[in-house]
Amino acid sequence: MVIPSDASILVVEDEWIIAEAISRSLRRWGYRVLGPAADVPAALALLEQETPAAALLDASLGHQPSFAVADLLIARGVPFAFLSGHQVEDLPPRYAASRLLNKPFAEAALQTEIMALLGIPG
Repeated sequence: MVIPSDASILVVEDEWIIAEAISRSLRRWGYRVLGPAADVPAALALLEQETPAAALLDASLGHQPSFAVADLLIARGVPFAFLSGHQVEDLPPRYAASRLLNKPFAEAALQTEIMALLGIPG
């Protein structure tokens, strides 16, 4: 796998154990992890500091959706995937074309998703 030398991935996930597992895998594959952020304000604060190469967003952060983060990423042209136990049809219509990685997912599926987000041939 060819990784852009400065590729950072924003991780927005409120379940600590999932966030750590994702972050650990990303680091092992050579990416820089931005976060993880457990809520929308923390994610937006990270995005004030840096624009990542891609992002992984838990669709539901406790009782709050991550849509404000998704909207900012869209405005900046940053590719992202929602992480969710739901289907893409369960998201608001404006996200109908968004990528979705269904929970639970295997590490291989995560790696495939990151490669797709970054346009790395698989």
